[in-house]
Amino acid sequence: MKKILIICLAAAMTSCGIYKNYSRPEVQTDGLYGTAETADTTTIGDISWQEMFSDPCLRTLIDRALENNTDLQSAQWRVKEAEATLKSARLAYLPSFNFAPQGSISSFDNSPASKTYSIPVTASWQIDIFGGLTNAKRRAKALYLQSQEYEQAVKTQLIASVANLYYTLLMLDSQYEVTGQTAEKWEESIRTMRAMKEAGMTNEAGVAQYEGSYYAIVASLRDIEYSIREAENSLCTILAETPHEIERGRLDQQELPMDLAVGVPVQMLSNRPDVRSAEYSLMQSFYATNAARSALYPSITLSGSAGWTNNAGTIINPGKLLLSAAGSLLQPIFNAGTNRANLKIAKAQQEEAKLSFQQTLLNAGAEVNNALTQCQMARAKTDVRAKQIEAMERAVASTELLMQHSSTTYLEVLTAQQSLLSAQLSQIADRFDEIQGIVNLYQALGGGRDLTTEEK
Repeated sequence: MKKILIICLAAAMTSCGIYKNYSRPEVQTDGLYGTAETADTTTIGDISWQEMFSDPCLRTLIDRALENNTDLQSAQWRVKEAEATLKSARLAYLPSFNFAPQGSISSFDNSPASKTYSIPVTASWQIDIFGGLTNAKRRAKALYLQSQEYEQAVKTQLIASVANLYYTLLMLDSQYEVTGQTAEKWEESIRTMRAMKEAGMTNEAGVAQYEGSYYAIVASLRDIEYSIREAENSLCTILAETPHEIERGRLDQQELPMDLAVGVPVQMLSNRPDVRSAEYSLMQSFYATNAARSALYPSITLSGSAGWTNNAGTIINPGKLLLSAAGSLLQPIFNAGTNRANLKIAKAQQEEAKLSFQQTLLNAGAEVNNALTQCQMARAKTDVRAKQIEAMERAVASTELLMQHSSTTYLEVLTAQQSLLSAQLSQIADRFDEIQGIVNLYQALGGGRDLTTEEK
């Protein structure tokens, strides 16, 4: 027994690495957002989605999506699976008990039958001297935390997807409204052109050009209607509902935060669920490496049994108490290098997880920069687009007046009207780009997290 203890102590002295806790590797966050970095520690990602989106129709849709979406429900079941795995790993520290009753009846040469029985309760307990159970538990905990972050990532993506589709519908509604109003104006222009033709002020070619442009606009209305149905169906799919019309507001009534604070890049490590998930994956691989290293050292198991039996060799006695205890030590000597190969595999997988974590962080920084740039560029075009529309409205009015009272041709009027419609549609697209940029920035900064729930 003394020799066994000496072997265990000597092995423990050389196996300190198996008890080491995970620590985050060095990561470079400077410049992660490009020129968008701020010293402010708060970001729009810290805002709850109820505060972020003020439109009551959108809030209702997000609530329904969080309740019914099948991807989110699958992620929630994944958390339950990981929780059960963690519970199992924690219970591995406790001894296992089994009830194993046995009985037999035997007779030799027609002699009276002898009956024997044994009613033991057996126990087995693995002593975690070399960290095998500890590393398994830590790995299971990292898996559990990763599953929670995966659920949060799905939730964040779900909120952003519902918002983007909702705002897409509002953009299409605005485009349909502007295009419909333009079609009505062009229909009136056709009647004016026909009257001018009868008065000899224009020709059939001018009337035909106007009619052709009018029908092209009417056809574009049908395209917008199709896009609206398509967006509604996509939104219904996310809501896990059959296709139906979506109740919604107007694009010009939407109010979103004007302050686009992105905070400091190091916050990405604690806010973004996909970055946190990638780090928990790295943590799992770290403890998997420790577990593989633990397999190189002995495993010690204590076992025993207690119960009643009447089997005492050749004498059949009344039931007596049965007690037994044993200890075993298993030290790998030769297994064709399997344990060392497993350790090398675990180390390689740990390095892969580290690279994946670093790349996830870089991708997150790029998404923040892209979303912020999208919003800033859309806002920068607001005043310019308004001036463009104002100028094109004056051009349309002037060319129409000149055509009626001078030599200006219908082609100049046609060009001015088409340019005005294009500018109006572009203004709507600019507003949508701004809103979409804000939503994407909210998602990129890890928005949608339940701030009322304490971190586990």
